[in-house]
Amino acid sequence: MAQSGRQLPLLVQLRDDATLDNFLAADTSAALLEAVREMSAGQGEAMVFIHGAQGSGKSHLLQGACHLAGDNALYLPLRELSVYPPEEVLSGVETLGLVALDDLDVVMGQQAWEHALFGLYNRAREWGCRLLIAADAAPRVLGVELADLRSRLSWGVVYQLLSADDEQKRAILQYRASRRGLNLGDDVAGFIVTRAPRDLSQLLDLLDQLDRASLARKRALSIPFVKQVLGW
Repeated sequence: MAQSGRQLPLLVQLRDDATLDNFLAADTSAALLEAVREMSAGQGEAMVFIHGAQGSGKSHLLQGACHLAGDNALYLPLRELSVYPPEEVLSGVETLGLVALDDLDVVMGQQAWEHALFGLYNRAREWGCRLLIAADAAPRVLGVELADLRSRLSWGVVYQLLSADDEQKRAILQYRASRRGLNLGDDVAGFIVTRAPRDLSQLLDLLDQLDRASLARKRALSIPFVKQVLGW
């Protein structure tokens, strides 16, 4: 239950760098990326469900979709918003073209949230609102207690987003660095990947730190410089 006096945030900030253009899609996720682009344009599937481990890029895709859709979309990170009454969080959102529900697994098993989400699903179909949903597991194994909600979540297209291996992480790191105008060689990228946290979002946070340090000190990204900045 929400704490008394807690005010629901009117606007959830999207990460500036979480766009579909800088999401480096593996061959296995190219179809998913295309489906998300179509939803952002008000086309394609009425509901897409994405599941994968933490750090696999689900939040990036959801935020990127909302960036592309603009004012006609809303990103709702349920991990942050679960402390609020669900009727406040979900009230009237079906009038938008796209609603992105992140971390759905966090609120599963909570009766109020499950009933509110079932109601949103029905209203979204009436209004033509597309739902882009992300969770850590597929609908059939998600801890959903409300049978009607479980069946509705399975009606849409379901994609699994696999976590990147070290080679893919290095490619993602170099791709994101190049978009910032940074030259990140294979040796330096490999050095960072083998010593950084396994979570991709944390890896990209390190790139932010290195970008700022490189700009401030006017230094290229070399292994000695990376060691100095990151304390490795």
